[in-house]
Amino acid sequence: MDSLVRLLWPEMVLTVAACVLFLLGVSRRAAVRRLTAVLAVLTLAGVFVGLLASGAGGALMSGQAVSDPWHSVRIVEFGYYIKILVAGVGILLALLAWPGNRQATGNSAMDVGQDTGEFFGLMLLSLMGVFLVASSNDMILMFLGIELASIPTYIMVAISRPLAVAQEAGVKYFFLGAMAAALMLFGFSYLYGTTGLTDLHRISQVFAASAGGVGNAPVLSAWQVLAVVMLMMGFAFKMAVVPLHFYAGDVYQGAATPVTALLSFVPKISGFVAMIKILYVVGGGSWVVPEFVTQILIVLSVLTMSVGNVLGLLQFNIKRVFAYSSIAHSGYMLVGLAALTSSRMAGSDEGLSAVLFYLAGYGIMNVAAFGVLMLLPAQPGIAGMGGVGAGGKMPPATSAETFEDIAGQGRKHVALGLAMAVACFSLIGLPLTVGFFGKLYLIRAALNQGLIALVVITVINAAVSAAYYLRIVSSMFLRSEPQTQWPQAAKPADECECKGTFPIRLAVGLSVFGVLLFGLVVPAIEMLSTQSRAAARVDIPTSVEPSTASALAR
Repeated sequence: MDSLVRLLWPEMVLTVAACVLFLLGVSRRAAVRRLTAVLAVLTLAGVFVGLLASGAGGALMSGQAVSDPWHSVRIVEFGYYIKILVAGVGILLALLAWPGNRQATGNSAMDVGQDTGEFFGLMLLSLMGVFLVASSNDMILMFLGIELASIPTYIMVAISRPLAVAQEAGVKYFFLGAMAAALMLFGFSYLYGTTGLTDLHRISQVFAASAGGVGNAPVLSAWQVLAVVMLMMGFAFKMAVVPLHFYAGDVYQGAATPVTALLSFVPKISGFVAMIKILYVVGGGSWVVPEFVTQILIVLSVLTMSVGNVLGLLQFNIKRVFAYSSIAHSGYMLVGLAALTSSRMAGSDEGLSAVLFYLAGYGIMNVAAFGVLMLLPAQPGIAGMGGVGAGGKMPPATSAETFEDIAGQGRKHVALGLAMAVACFSLIGLPLTVGFFGKLYLIRAALNQGLIALVVITVINAAVSAAYYLRIVSSMFLRSEPQTQWPQAAKPADECECKGTFPIRLAVGLSVFGVLLFGLVVPAIEMLSTQSRAAARVDIPTSVEPSTASALAR
């Protein structure tokens, strides 16, 4: 039990903090609601610092896996990297959701009413779900972690603002999420049925014993093929991968902007972590997977990036643009996984390190883009989410969402315009930003594996994406601000001058700093690249785990 506590202390800290936040949510005092935000940020900061400290001096740095006596949890550098990344981005997401209005019920883009404590508690539980997926060595624990990362987000979407579109988005997301859970359970059940095991490490050894296919890849039975395909489809929903991407546009638009920022990162990273672990298992403890798995990854990558970018060109709501952008970025990261599984050389994990680098960069630059939208007010009389509602009143918790909302705002608020420009340039993958190196590493990994056609399609898609990202930047700087008259009852305060927006501006500033730091400063780029390469080494020899070896002998 002591070893389990030592391994899962970050998850336990987040769980205890979430329970405290739920209890504080009972209070109706504004001061208590503000306290819940402080507690959430301090908890994530403590976990982030603690993980950095424990990872720097532990057995992980010597390349050893750490497992509990029951082998449900197995942590390598990969798991620590994911936890540190999620905790760091989680701090920024919590700052975006900071309750800065007078009643501490929300901010310019979000209004959860009296449920501020519950909202932050759900956020911590969702982040903790990703932690569990990163730590899991048991398919049951992995499934629970994936669902724990997702279920709180269904509630967060529905309560994020008192508008019908938010509740509609929450219901859509919930029912489609239930379908994805059914697909995953279907796959896990057949994986268990064909192996009689739930321990992922031992299942990988079962597959390794059947090696003999192309490139000495494991040979799977028909039921095992079905299991793998169903699992990949279930994970595809979490990653917003075509064809299970349909929910993204409506849900991203309907949710409050801070929740949209969270949706673009937390469920996505949980899906990618689960996918990576299952690929490693199917490869028999290596990345040499059956050929059909690589083909599926290539097809999904091409469809996802192409559909995401083409549909992104057709949108008028900026949050929908970022929804399809998020889909396209999932396609880019699948390029890295395709390169990873295309390798027939033992120990070639360049594709995985590229994906891990890209996940870090994507999480940072996305926060900046959504934070800028939160700091800009919506315009009156505009069709869609930003307009004045019935009776000449402004809908609650509505910040900039349309191109009309941001028109001319770059000249009016230069710092915010520059922050959005940096975020968009990084999302395109232009030089001097972290996004450039993220795409560069993905493309290099694919080139090294001879996936020339996939590289060409990736580059074309990156060029297509520039159209809608540059449209955002040009709207902020080149278009004139709409000449509209605010009804007296609807006219908002200038959110850029509100004291309550400091945490949001801090999150935007930190994100822009991160984008430029990992795109301009060579030592910082090399540090993140080194960490991602170290985290990609997940093929730990069984000899370093005597407890696992003895269990297998029994």
